[in-house]
Amino acid sequence: MVSKIQTLHAVYGDLRTVFFDEIQNFPRWELFINRLHREGYNVILTGSNARLLSTEIATALTGRHIPIEIMPFNFREFLSARGVTIDTEELILPQNKGTLLKLVDEFLLNGGFPEVVLKNFDPFDYLRILFESIVFKDIVRRYNVRFPNQIVSLAEYLINNFARYYTSRKIKNVLEMRSVTTVEKYLSYLEDAFLFVYLKRFNYKSSTRIKSPRKVYVIDNGYIMAKSLRFSKDYGRLMENLVFTELMKRGVKQLFYYNTRNRREVDFVIKRGIRDYSLLQVSYDVSSPDTLSREIKALVEASEELNSGELIILTWDEEKEKKRKGKTIKFIPLWKWLLGK
Repeated sequence: MVSKIQTLHAVYGDLRTVFFDEIQNFPRWELFINRLHREGYNVILTGSNARLLSTEIATALTGRHIPIEIMPFNFREFLSARGVTIDTEELILPQNKGTLLKLVDEFLLNGGFPEVVLKNFDPFDYLRILFESIVFKDIVRRYNVRFPNQIVSLAEYLINNFARYYTSRKIKNVLEMRSVTTVEKYLSYLEDAFLFVYLKRFNYKSSTRIKSPRKVYVIDNGYIMAKSLRFSKDYGRLMENLVFTELMKRGVKQLFYYNTRNRREVDFVIKRGIRDYSLLQVSYDVSSPDTLSREIKALVEASEELNSGELIILTWDEEKEKKRKGKTIKFIPLWKWLLGK
């Protein structure tokens, strides 16, 4: 280890901050990093491989670290990377509004991976290969999965059922896997590799939250278009997945879905404090009276049960307010919400 530190100084001179990329590829890397840390060096570790999980860093460095997760671009970063500046006053002009909606559509379908946004990589080929590479290299090889076809089937099942409910037992039966325990283990592998995230149902009882079905979301919409078997573009579910990932990027920690006593669903409950909730519904098109009524009824019922404050319906491009039972429901266009704070 002494020779390694000497080599660093010989090459780079006097330094107190050291960067290491993909350090998980080196055996016993944590011993060397611990030595540098004890000697007062500032150490920054980066990696895209799932072997460099925060849980492993916590074990290796025993609390002497600050983890930072870097997600694909959000919409603001997507626009910045494209060199696009939005002046909301100029959106009055139809051509400007049309250009913005086209960019939202592109972001909704292709996602925010930098290689796709900045380097114009073909999103279908690049993201398909990246997804499959993560499954095989960062999961199958890392965990020595004995039946790789099972975890491949599970990943395909999840990506074709994004923004929908699942239970481990149902997955076990559909995919004919050996046990619920195996399903849950594989689900955790896919989550740790930053491919999928699972959303719990809100309930005051922790036992109910644990037992209830969860909803599955994909970490980037581009994966969905590259890997799912689609017969048409389901804009409603794509919007819902995009809103979920945006809430993650905004640092929302206490996020749930909700079912009312009458089994009406609210897409997202954001818990901000004790008895302080915001309810968020996602609907691509609310022009149908039935759709509009369904979305409003779900929000109002949930608001009454949770005594929540803010009620929002995100739409593709409709902005208005409606009153129901003394409550105000705000309709906000997706683009405007994505550009907000």
